[in-house]
Amino acid sequence: MGKEKFVYNTHTLRYEKVEVTFKDRFLKIFGFASAVFVSAVLFTLLVWKFFPSPQEEALLREIDQIKTQYMKINEDFTVMGKVLENIQDRDASVHRMMFGMDPIDPNVWNGGVGGHNKYSDIIMHKRTGQVLVSTLDRVDKLKRQLKMQSESLDTIITLAKDRETLLASIPSIKPVRADKLAHSMQVLSGFGYRLHPILKVRKMHTGIDFTAPKGTPIQATGDGVVESVEYKGSGYGHHVIINHGFGFKTLYGHMYRIDVRQGQKIKRGQTIGAVGNTGTSTAPHCHYEIILKGEKINPIHYCMDGLTPREYQDLVEMASTPNQSMD
Repeated sequence: MGKEKFVYNTHTLRYEKVEVTFKDRFLKIFGFASAVFVSAVLFTLLVWKFFPSPQEEALLREIDQIKTQYMKINEDFTVMGKVLENIQDRDASVHRMMFGMDPIDPNVWNGGVGGHNKYSDIIMHKRTGQVLVSTLDRVDKLKRQLKMQSESLDTIITLAKDRETLLASIPSIKPVRADKLAHSMQVLSGFGYRLHPILKVRKMHTGIDFTAPKGTPIQATGDGVVESVEYKGSGYGHHVIINHGFGFKTLYGHMYRIDVRQGQKIKRGQTIGAVGNTGTSTAPHCHYEIILKGEKINPIHYCMDGLTPREYQDLVEMASTPNQSMD
Protein backbone atom coordinates (compact mmCIF):
# COMPACT_ATOMS: atom_id res chain seq x y z
CA MET A 1 0.00 0.00 0.00
CA GLY A 2 1.43 3.35 -1.04
CA LYS A 3 2.09 6.14 1.38
CA GLU A 4 -0.77 8.53 2.05
CA LYS A 5 -0.19 12.27 1.94
CA PHE A 6 -1.90 14.75 4.29
CA VAL A 7 -2.11 18.55 4.08
CA TYR A 8 -2.97 20.90 7.04
CA ASN A 9 -6.12 22.92 6.35
CA THR A 10 -5.93 26.30 8.06
CA HIS A 11 -9.64 26.82 7.80
CA THR A 12 -10.68 23.59 9.44
CA LEU A 13 -7.55 23.48 11.61
CA ARG A 14 -6.91 19.86 10.89
CA TYR A 15 -5.01 17.55 8.54
CA GLU A 16 -6.81 16.41 5.46
CA LYS A 17 -5.90 13.53 3.17
CA VAL A 18 -4.69 14.53 -0.32
CA GLU A 19 -6.48 12.70 -3.08
CA VAL A 20 -4.19 12.15 -6.22
CA THR A 21 -6.17 11.95 -9.44
CA PHE A 22 -5.38 9.62 -12.32
CA LYS A 23 -4.49 12.57 -14.55
CA ASP A 24 -1.92 13.84 -12.08
CA ARG A 25 -0.37 10.40 -11.86
CA PHE A 26 -0.27 10.03 -15.62
CA LEU A 27 1.39 13.41 -16.15
CA LYS A 28 3.94 12.63 -13.50
CA ILE A 29 4.79 9.26 -15.00
CA PHE A 30 4.88 10.68 -18.56
CA GLY A 31 7.17 13.52 -17.51
CA PHE A 32 9.54 11.14 -15.87
CA ALA A 33 9.55 8.80 -18.88
CA SER A 34 10.17 11.72 -21.26
CA ALA A 35 13.10 12.91 -19.22
CA VAL A 36 14.57 9.42 -19.22
CA PHE A 37 14.08 9.08 -23.00
CA VAL A 38 15.68 12.45 -23.83
CA SER A 39 18.58 11.68 -21.53
CA ALA A 40 19.03 8.31 -23.20
CA VAL A 41 19.04 9.84 -26.68
CA LEU A 42 21.56 12.50 -25.70
CA PHE A 43 23.71 9.89 -24.06
CA THR A 44 23.54 7.65 -27.14
CA LEU A 45 24.51 10.54 -29.46
CA LEU A 46 27.44 11.39 -27.24
CA VAL A 47 28.53 7.78 -27.25
CA TRP A 48 28.24 7.54 -31.06
CA LYS A 49 30.20 10.74 -31.51
CA PHE A 50 33.07 10.04 -29.19
CA PHE A 51 32.97 6.26 -29.00
CA PRO A 52 32.15 4.87 -32.52
CA SER A 53 31.41 1.21 -32.90
CA PRO A 54 33.85 -1.12 -34.77
CA GLN A 55 31.57 -1.04 -37.82
CA GLU A 56 31.53 2.76 -37.75
CA GLU A 57 35.30 2.89 -37.39
CA ALA A 58 35.64 0.63 -40.45
CA LEU A 59 33.28 2.87 -42.43
CA LEU A 60 35.24 5.98 -41.38
CA ARG A 61 38.51 4.39 -42.52
CA GLU A 62 36.87 3.47 -45.83
CA ILE A 63 35.65 7.04 -46.28
CA ASP A 64 39.16 8.37 -45.66
CA GLN A 65 40.53 6.00 -48.30
CA ILE A 66 37.83 7.09 -50.75
CA LYS A 67 38.73 10.75 -50.12
CA THR A 68 42.39 10.00 -50.87
CA GLN A 69 41.53 8.16 -54.07
CA TYR A 70 39.12 10.92 -55.06
CA MET A 71 41.86 13.53 -54.73
CA LYS A 72 44.14 11.36 -56.88
CA ILE A 73 41.42 11.00 -59.52
CA ASN A 74 41.05 14.77 -59.66
CA GLU A 75 44.80 15.13 -60.11
CA ASP A 76 44.66 12.58 -62.93
CA PHE A 77 41.86 14.56 -64.58
CA THR A 78 44.05 17.66 -64.47
CA VAL A 79 46.97 15.82 -66.09
CA MET A 80 44.75 14.27 -68.77
CA GLY A 81 43.27 17.67 -69.52
CA LYS A 82 46.73 19.17 -70.06
CA VAL A 83 47.82 16.27 -72.29
CA LEU A 84 44.66 16.62 -74.36
CA GLU A 85 45.22 20.37 -74.70
CA ASN A 86 48.75 19.66 -75.95
CA ILE A 87 47.39 17.22 -78.52
CA GLN A 88 44.82 19.80 -79.58
CA ASP A 89 47.56 22.44 -80.05
CA ARG A 90 49.54 20.04 -82.24
CA ASP A 91 46.36 19.18 -84.13
CA ALA A 92 45.76 22.88 -84.79
CA SER A 93 49.34 23.30 -86.05
CA VAL A 94 48.89 20.41 -88.50
CA HIS A 95 45.65 21.91 -89.81
CA ARG A 96 47.24 25.33 -90.27
CA MET A 97 50.67 24.40 -91.61
CA MET A 98 50.01 21.32 -93.71
CA PHE A 99 46.45 21.70 -94.94
CA GLY A 100 45.74 25.42 -94.64
CA MET A 101 42.52 24.71 -92.74
CA ASP A 102 41.07 26.31 -89.65
CA PRO A 103 41.58 24.19 -86.51
CA ILE A 104 38.90 23.50 -83.90
CA ASP A 105 37.42 26.76 -82.62
CA PRO A 106 38.71 27.36 -79.04
CA ASN A 107 35.21 28.46 -77.98
CA VAL A 108 33.81 25.14 -79.20
CA TRP A 109 36.71 23.22 -77.64
CA ASN A 110 36.26 24.79 -74.20
CA GLY A 111 32.48 25.22 -74.38
CA GLY A 112 29.96 23.41 -72.25
CA VAL A 113 26.70 21.67 -72.95
CA GLY A 114 23.44 23.46 -72.24
CA GLY A 115 20.03 22.06 -71.53
CA HIS A 116 18.53 20.12 -68.62
CA ASN A 117 20.72 19.56 -65.57
CA LYS A 118 21.15 15.81 -65.60
CA TYR A 119 22.75 15.86 -62.14
CA SER A 120 19.85 17.56 -60.34
CA ASP A 121 19.32 14.47 -58.18
CA ILE A 122 22.96 14.53 -57.04
CA ILE A 123 23.26 18.24 -56.34
CA MET A 124 20.61 17.85 -53.64
CA HIS A 125 23.12 16.07 -51.38
CA LYS A 126 24.36 18.83 -49.09
CA ARG A 127 27.73 17.36 -48.18
CA THR A 128 28.85 15.69 -51.41
CA GLY A 129 26.54 16.90 -54.16
CA GLN A 130 28.56 19.90 -55.35
CA VAL A 131 31.85 17.98 -55.34
CA LEU A 132 30.39 15.06 -57.29
CA VAL A 133 28.73 17.32 -59.86
CA SER A 134 31.97 19.27 -60.37
CA THR A 135 33.86 16.04 -61.01
CA LEU A 136 31.21 14.66 -63.34
CA ASP A 137 31.26 17.93 -65.30
CA ARG A 138 35.02 17.51 -65.79
CA VAL A 139 34.45 13.96 -66.99
CA ASP A 140 31.81 15.14 -69.47
CA LYS A 141 34.12 17.86 -70.78
CA LEU A 142 36.99 15.42 -71.29
CA LYS A 143 34.69 12.96 -73.05
CA ARG A 144 33.39 15.71 -75.33
CA GLN A 145 36.91 16.97 -76.13
CA LEU A 146 38.15 13.44 -76.79
CA LYS A 147 35.30 12.92 -79.24
CA MET A 148 36.09 16.19 -81.04
CA GLN A 149 39.79 15.33 -81.13
CA SER A 150 39.06 11.87 -82.53
CA GLU A 151 36.90 13.38 -85.28
CA SER A 152 39.61 15.96 -86.02
CA LEU A 153 42.25 13.22 -86.37
CA ASP A 154 39.92 11.33 -88.70
CA THR A 155 39.73 14.49 -90.81
CA ILE A 156 43.53 14.80 -90.85
CA ILE A 157 43.88 11.17 -91.96
CA THR A 158 41.38 11.75 -94.76
CA LEU A 159 43.15 14.95 -95.82
CA ALA A 160 46.52 13.20 -95.70
CA LYS A 161 45.23 10.40 -97.91
CA ASP A 162 43.74 12.93 -100.32
CA ARG A 163 47.02 14.88 -100.29
CA GLU A 164 48.97 11.67 -100.92
CA THR A 165 46.67 10.88 -103.84
CA LEU A 166 47.03 14.43 -105.13
CA LEU A 167 50.82 14.35 -104.98
CA ALA A 168 50.90 11.01 -106.78
CA SER A 169 48.47 12.25 -109.43
CA ILE A 170 50.03 15.60 -110.31
CA PRO A 171 52.23 15.21 -113.43
CA SER A 172 55.77 15.71 -112.14
CA ILE A 173 58.20 13.74 -114.33
CA LYS A 174 59.23 13.82 -117.99
CA PRO A 175 57.33 11.49 -120.35
CA VAL A 176 60.66 10.22 -121.72
CA ARG A 177 63.59 9.44 -119.44
CA ALA A 178 66.46 11.88 -119.89
CA ASP A 179 68.94 9.06 -120.63
CA LYS A 180 66.69 7.89 -123.48
CA LEU A 181 66.51 11.23 -125.30
CA ALA A 182 68.17 11.43 -128.69
CA HIS A 183 69.60 14.89 -128.00
CA SER A 184 70.37 16.98 -124.95
CA MET A 185 67.58 18.82 -123.24
CA GLN A 186 68.97 22.02 -124.76
CA VAL A 187 67.43 21.32 -128.16
CA LEU A 188 63.90 20.47 -127.01
CA SER A 189 61.04 22.50 -128.44
CA GLY A 190 59.14 24.19 -125.64
CA PHE A 191 55.79 25.77 -124.94
CA GLY A 192 54.84 28.97 -126.77
CA TYR A 193 54.82 30.43 -130.24
CA ARG A 194 57.10 28.43 -132.53
CA LEU A 195 57.77 28.13 -136.23
CA HIS A 196 55.58 25.33 -137.57
CA PRO A 197 57.79 22.78 -139.41
CA ILE A 198 55.32 22.27 -142.26
CA LEU A 199 53.30 25.48 -142.48
CA LYS A 200 56.41 27.63 -141.84
CA VAL A 201 54.42 30.17 -139.86
CA ARG A 202 54.55 31.14 -136.19
CA LYS A 203 51.97 29.04 -134.40
CA MET A 204 51.16 28.38 -130.76
CA HIS A 205 52.92 25.21 -129.61
CA THR A 206 50.85 23.91 -126.67
CA GLY A 207 53.32 21.36 -125.35
CA ILE A 208 56.94 20.23 -125.29
CA ASP A 209 58.59 17.98 -127.90
CA PHE A 210 60.92 15.36 -126.41
CA THR A 211 63.13 13.96 -129.20
CA ALA A 212 63.95 10.24 -128.87
CA PRO A 213 64.52 7.25 -131.19
CA LYS A 214 61.47 5.48 -132.51
CA GLY A 215 60.33 2.79 -130.05
CA THR A 216 61.68 4.59 -126.94
CA PRO A 217 59.30 3.92 -124.01
CA ILE A 218 56.92 6.70 -123.03
CA GLN A 219 55.93 6.80 -119.35
CA ALA A 220 52.91 8.25 -117.58
CA THR A 221 53.87 11.35 -115.62
CA GLY A 222 51.36 10.78 -112.80
CA ASP A 223 48.74 8.38 -111.48
CA GLY A 224 45.45 8.45 -113.35
CA VAL A 225 43.00 6.77 -115.69
CA VAL A 226 43.32 6.54 -119.48
CA GLU A 227 40.60 8.84 -120.79
CA SER A 228 41.05 8.27 -124.51
CA VAL A 229 43.17 6.37 -127.03
CA GLU A 230 43.22 7.77 -130.58
CA TYR A 231 44.77 6.44 -133.78
CA LYS A 232 44.92 9.26 -136.36
CA GLY A 233 46.88 9.98 -139.49
CA SER A 234 47.14 13.73 -138.83
CA GLY A 235 47.42 16.14 -135.95
CA TYR A 236 48.62 14.34 -132.81
CA GLY A 237 48.65 11.02 -134.68
CA HIS A 238 48.42 8.04 -132.38
CA HIS A 239 47.99 9.61 -128.96
CA VAL A 240 46.79 8.97 -125.41
CA ILE A 241 45.09 11.28 -122.90
CA ILE A 242 45.30 10.43 -119.19
CA ASN A 243 42.96 11.98 -116.63
CA HIS A 244 44.84 12.44 -113.34
CA GLY A 245 41.96 13.96 -111.39
CA PHE A 246 42.16 17.24 -109.47
CA GLY A 247 41.72 19.04 -112.81
CA PHE A 248 44.87 17.59 -114.45
CA LYS A 249 45.10 15.77 -117.78
CA THR A 250 48.14 14.90 -119.92
CA LEU A 251 48.44 14.19 -123.65
CA TYR A 252 51.14 12.05 -125.31
CA GLY A 253 51.24 12.50 -129.09
CA HIS A 254 52.78 11.00 -132.28
CA MET A 255 53.20 7.58 -130.65
CA TYR A 256 54.47 4.58 -132.58
CA ARG A 257 52.81 2.08 -130.25
CA ILE A 258 50.12 2.37 -127.58
CA ASP A 259 50.21 -0.17 -124.74
CA VAL A 260 47.15 0.93 -122.73
CA ARG A 261 43.40 0.97 -123.23
CA GLN A 262 40.65 3.41 -122.40
CA GLY A 263 39.54 3.23 -118.76
CA GLN A 264 42.77 1.57 -117.57
CA LYS A 265 44.26 2.77 -114.28
CA ILE A 266 47.82 4.01 -114.63
CA LYS A 267 50.66 4.60 -112.17
CA ARG A 268 53.35 7.25 -112.45
CA GLY A 269 56.33 5.88 -114.38
CA GLN A 270 54.30 3.11 -116.04
CA THR A 271 55.05 2.58 -119.73
CA ILE A 272 52.04 3.54 -121.85
CA GLY A 273 53.56 3.20 -125.33
CA ALA A 274 56.55 4.14 -127.49
CA VAL A 275 57.90 7.21 -129.28
CA GLY A 276 56.85 7.44 -132.93
CA ASN A 277 56.42 9.76 -135.89
CA THR A 278 52.67 9.47 -136.57
CA GLY A 279 50.35 12.33 -137.48
CA THR A 280 51.68 15.77 -138.38
CA SER A 281 55.28 15.17 -137.36
CA THR A 282 58.70 15.63 -139.00
CA ALA A 283 60.79 13.32 -136.80
CA PRO A 284 60.33 10.76 -134.02
CA HIS A 285 59.45 12.52 -130.79
CA CYS A 286 56.88 12.64 -127.97
CA HIS A 287 54.67 15.70 -128.00
CA TYR A 288 53.66 16.20 -124.36
CA GLU A 289 50.89 18.46 -123.05
CA ILE A 290 49.41 19.23 -119.64
CA ILE A 291 45.82 20.44 -119.41
CA LEU A 292 44.73 22.00 -116.12
CA LYS A 293 40.99 22.57 -115.74
CA GLY A 294 40.55 22.66 -119.51
CA GLU A 295 43.46 25.07 -120.19
CA LYS A 296 46.76 23.95 -121.73
CA ILE A 297 49.67 25.09 -119.58
CA ASN A 298 53.45 24.98 -119.86
CA PRO A 299 54.57 21.42 -118.99
CA ILE A 300 58.10 22.56 -118.18
CA HIS A 301 56.99 23.60 -114.71
CA TYR A 302 56.04 19.97 -114.00
CA CYS A 303 59.18 18.24 -115.33
CA MET A 304 61.07 18.15 -112.05
CA ASP A 305 62.38 14.59 -111.81
CA GLY A 306 66.08 14.08 -111.21
CA LEU A 307 66.98 17.76 -111.54
CA THR A 308 68.81 20.06 -109.20
CA PRO A 309 67.39 23.57 -108.79
CA ARG A 310 70.09 24.89 -111.15
CA GLU A 311 69.44 22.19 -113.76
CA TYR A 312 65.72 22.89 -113.56
CA GLN A 313 66.31 26.61 -114.11
CA ASP A 314 68.50 25.85 -117.15
CA LEU A 315 65.78 23.55 -118.49
CA VAL A 316 63.17 26.29 -118.16
CA GLU A 317 65.41 28.76 -120.00
CA MET A 318 66.12 26.29 -122.82
CA ALA A 319 62.44 25.41 -123.22
CA SER A 320 61.54 29.08 -123.56
CA THR A 321 64.04 29.70 -126.39
CA PRO A 322 62.17 30.28 -129.68
CA ASN A 323 62.93 27.56 -132.20
CA GLN A 324 61.12 25.31 -134.62
CA SER A 325 58.73 22.72 -133.28
CA MET A 326 58.50 19.18 -134.65
CA ASP A 327 54.72 19.18 -135.09
